[in-house]
Amino acid sequence: MINAKQKENASIMRIEDFDVTAERGFLTPHNMDEVTLPPDFAPIIAAGKSLADFITSGQIRSLLKDLPEVNMDAELPKLNDAQLRMLMVHYSFIVQAYVWGEAQAPKTLPRNLAVPYCKLADKIGQFPLLPYTAYTLDNWGRFDRKGPITLENIYVIQKFLGGQDEHWFIMVHIEIEAKAGVALAAIPALLDAVDKKDAKGITAGLKAVLAAWENINPVFDRMIDKCDPYIYYNRVRPYIHGWKGNPAMPEGLVYEGVDKYKGQPQSFRGQTGSQSSIVPVMDALMGIGHENDPLREYLDELHAYRPPKHRLFIEAVAARSKIRDFVIAQNDKDTTLLYNKIIDHVQKFRTRHLEFSAHYINKQAAKGEGNPVEVGTGGTPFMKYLKKHRDESRQHFIGDYEPTERPQIVKT
Repeated sequence: MINAKQKENASIMRIEDFDVTAERGFLTPHNMDEVTLPPDFAPIIAAGKSLADFITSGQIRSLLKDLPEVNMDAELPKLNDAQLRMLMVHYSFIVQAYVWGEAQAPKTLPRNLAVPYCKLADKIGQFPLLPYTAYTLDNWGRFDRKGPITLENIYVIQKFLGGQDEHWFIMVHIEIEAKAGVALAAIPALLDAVDKKDAKGITAGLKAVLAAWENINPVFDRMIDKCDPYIYYNRVRPYIHGWKGNPAMPEGLVYEGVDKYKGQPQSFRGQTGSQSSIVPVMDALMGIGHENDPLREYLDELHAYRPPKHRLFIEAVAARSKIRDFVIAQNDKDTTLLYNKIIDHVQKFRTRHLEFSAHYINKQAAKGEGNPVEVGTGGTPFMKYLKKHRDESRQHFIGDYEPTERPQIVKT
């Protein structure tokens, strides 16, 4: 939670302090394709590049067991932020491939992977399994480094099996994150304007947020272009599950040699687009609340899986935002319309997520205990979860607003 000092300084909120930029949003501020790692990590990088071959062989665990146990106590203090992130990307993919790359899930992660990986995760403040950060936010480069962060100019650095569908799935999320940057950058001035009851400033801020959403949703619509539902379910999704709420690993995973876990299996939720901070910060900004129930508990738990600075940003916005109260009290037609249009876009984003989840997962033929169609990669009954939060978004329109309809891309 934010402390008293942060609340006191809220009026001078700088998005850069929270690892957020107008150009990139929550994406890494570093050019990850330019990052190099010390020689001791060469075998790790090589293994990451070979995951497709290792998985195809059916013997990936025996191959990964030969990797050296890197002395992280000696190496981590030498690494800068960009290097730590890049290392987390490679290790996370390797660990996920070790767990899900063969027919039966293991009970134990060997110490040559477990010990260095847990020390790395502790260093950056995340759990020791693939997070959305390593899967998406830190896992991209640009062909033209001076060009825009768009589907036509980005590529994925680390993959599992590779191929168009896996790349496209990640790339769509990357461009969405970049498009959100304009909205995130508008938040500090918008919060200040509300505090000062500056109507012009509020209008300008709401227009900036709305403009960003008008660019975000069309990118999401493009998911179907180059990511086929069957391929996604069978060749992309199997490797991004966690070990909490997954029927293939009911007891979790033992991290061999990790002292703090004392040999006890650990259960962590898998990476999911719901770990993105875009929608939570919009909920915080616009005053969209969610009912207290088991699904809300999952939402709160998921918050801990985000990068520390992104969590602080969401908390800081939630602590300060009085936009909804201001709009209701002002009762101005134009301001209310702007507010409602933003809510409309947020709920439509949630609706599209629900449609895609039904088409890409729920309607697929189940293939193995570890890749269930009724449980999301985060280990929850995702259809129920997504429907509930979409419906709660709809309940936050002010006055007699009629939501606009978006054409369905997939039938649910």
